[in-house]
Amino acid sequence: MPLQSLLERVSASHLTFLLFWILYMHNRNDLRLAVDIGGTFTDTVLVDGQGHILATTKTPTTPENPTLGALAGAEHVLAATGADWSQIAGFIHGTTLATNALIERRGAVVATVTSEGFRDILEIAYERRYSQYEINLVKPDLIVSRGRAFTIGGRMDARGQELQPLDEETVRRLTGELAACGAEAVAICLMHAYANPAHELRLRDLLLAAMPGLVISLSHEVSPEAREFDRLSTTIANAYIQPQMASYLIDFQARFSDEGLTCPILMMTAGGGMTTMETAARLPIRLVESGPAGGAILAARIAAETGEREVLSFDMGGTTAKLCLIDRYRPQTARKFEIARAARFIKGSGMPVRIPVIEMIEIGAGGGSIAHVDRLGRLQVGPESAGSEPGPAAFAKGGTEPTVTDADVMQGLIEPGRFAEGRLRIDMDAAKRALASGVGQELKLDAAQAAHGVSEIVDENMAAAGRMHAVESGKDLGTRLMIAFGGNGPLHATRVARRAQVDRILIPRDPGVGSAVGFLFAPVSFEIIRSRYGTLEALDLDGLNAFFDAMIVEAEAVVRAGMPEGNLTRRRQAFMRYHGQGHEIEILLPDRALEEADFPALRRAFEEEYSRQFSRAVPGMKIEILNWALEVASEPPALEHYAKTRVKQPAQPSGQRRILCDVTGEWREAEIHDRGVLTPGDHLDGPALIIEPQTTTFVSADFSAHVDGGSNIWLTRNREGDQ
Repeated sequence: MPLQSLLERVSASHLTFLLFWILYMHNRNDLRLAVDIGGTFTDTVLVDGQGHILATTKTPTTPENPTLGALAGAEHVLAATGADWSQIAGFIHGTTLATNALIERRGAVVATVTSEGFRDILEIAYERRYSQYEINLVKPDLIVSRGRAFTIGGRMDARGQELQPLDEETVRRLTGELAACGAEAVAICLMHAYANPAHELRLRDLLLAAMPGLVISLSHEVSPEAREFDRLSTTIANAYIQPQMASYLIDFQARFSDEGLTCPILMMTAGGGMTTMETAARLPIRLVESGPAGGAILAARIAAETGEREVLSFDMGGTTAKLCLIDRYRPQTARKFEIARAARFIKGSGMPVRIPVIEMIEIGAGGGSIAHVDRLGRLQVGPESAGSEPGPAAFAKGGTEPTVTDADVMQGLIEPGRFAEGRLRIDMDAAKRALASGVGQELKLDAAQAAHGVSEIVDENMAAAGRMHAVESGKDLGTRLMIAFGGNGPLHATRVARRAQVDRILIPRDPGVGSAVGFLFAPVSFEIIRSRYGTLEALDLDGLNAFFDAMIVEAEAVVRAGMPEGNLTRRRQAFMRYHGQGHEIEILLPDRALEEADFPALRRAFEEEYSRQFSRAVPGMKIEILNWALEVASEPPALEHYAKTRVKQPAQPSGQRRILCDVTGEWREAEIHDRGVLTPGDHLDGPALIIEPQTTTFVSADFSAHVDGGSNIWLTRNREGDQ
């Protein structure tokens, strides 16, 4: 039947339904899937072509082969919606595998090749102790021992001019040394390779000709910046995880292809963008902290939708808690962070990695964090975690040590029948036994008191980490909105906020899988930071503009591999400092070729930012520029705008539950609300539990909650009503 005849024969209501069905079926052929593999759970989200969430799930992470847990989650959301693999048009993946491999030291045997005379870069490091008066100082484990550090003749200067040709005659000796030490991967970091990589490229070709199976990381590709120690350390980290990550990515892609997936898989990066599998396999160090980056992207998007310019992102999962500062709708970023610190919270005690990254502080405080009493009789929580195998005692999977989740169960904050979508059986007696034996006996407390103590410690640890991160950044937490998500974030948000002096909290939709949701809002992007020294008074404009043109070609090639069509945005930055200083300040540049007329504006921008950070500028000082940055990205999805609620009505509870009140320390009744039936304008006072399939929002007695037009839950602290 012709379409016109069909339309004439249906009523208006049928027409509306038919149009909706056509659009729905069209969108179902443009589904997008996001998978975030965490230390305890794997989060999976399926959305339609308009970005509307169709299904979400949390499945236990499978440590022996994380791909299996990811497949289970994907199959669950597809079955829940009746979709099949052929309808998936986009797939974004983030994983903790790279981070865990570095922290747990499960990587390849790595050797280094540096310029002759620079064998001991790792030993010398920054030429200082991270703790000046610590007698039993534990040095950071930088992976490569001196016995696997080799050198080769040849030298470039800081401008990329060859001072001494590469000593190719010694390559045969070098290959023998690499074979003798059992090297599986090599980190090549030659002097000033960021200015001229010719020697690194030639050495790679010679080594591969002699040792075809060798995995090689080149410093000018991994971290093309000045500062030899940081560049070498980053290249080592990349080489260390490269064989394992390449094998994992190949297996991951193959298994999903076997299931019927036809679209490419894009990987989330530490900088908050997405990249191709090929780039991820070549530069796996950029995957470190990729999961938490998704959460920061989500929080930044929510901040933009709600008009909140100062935000604290709080992501608490099963293994760790991550906090990130977001200003003017952009997460705080950095060019450097440390992995596996020997001393908690002390800078310089870990392995430095120099890549573009969303800056956040991460501590071992999750639902699986293990509580214990130390030899001084102090209650401690984390950083050790029960993970997904065996998990907390309450999971009834063989765990016997008390964890944060066991404490929450004991305090009545988790409804056993609905935890983890009902797929995990909660054993309250096991949680009680673990708390009584692991904490209570040592401190002469009953199980409930032990549970309360565990919560007090872990919540204070997270609040202290947030306060420290804010102070180090010169910012105040008290004026910020906390956006809380993750499997345990909404459950602990009010308790952490109170200690951090934060009065307002937002719990977004589907918070239990927040990082995976954030993946779907991330752009396909690639950032390059490259060293090229100059002074503001004497810049080589022609050379600099050609330098940027080359970076644009390189970055756009990576982005177009993952986003063949659509508009791209560019963001340029200069890293500027006064002459003689050791660190730079990031200054935004116009996205075009620089001209001499731009110099006064650049000086003003630098001095304004310098004054903001250090109270005043220094007149008459020469300004240097050491590094230049370019980020190329696809345009992000349009923001969602929703109507503000004008009505306020009391929410109707579905029941009550006896909980241990975190404010008074006494047992009392708390209302139970099902988030699925809350509507915009609903209001309720604490104590209350708002339950949904993958998490629970705990409204403390000194907080009230209301639902906005976008179905977000806003929690507001009532200081006068503290009980």
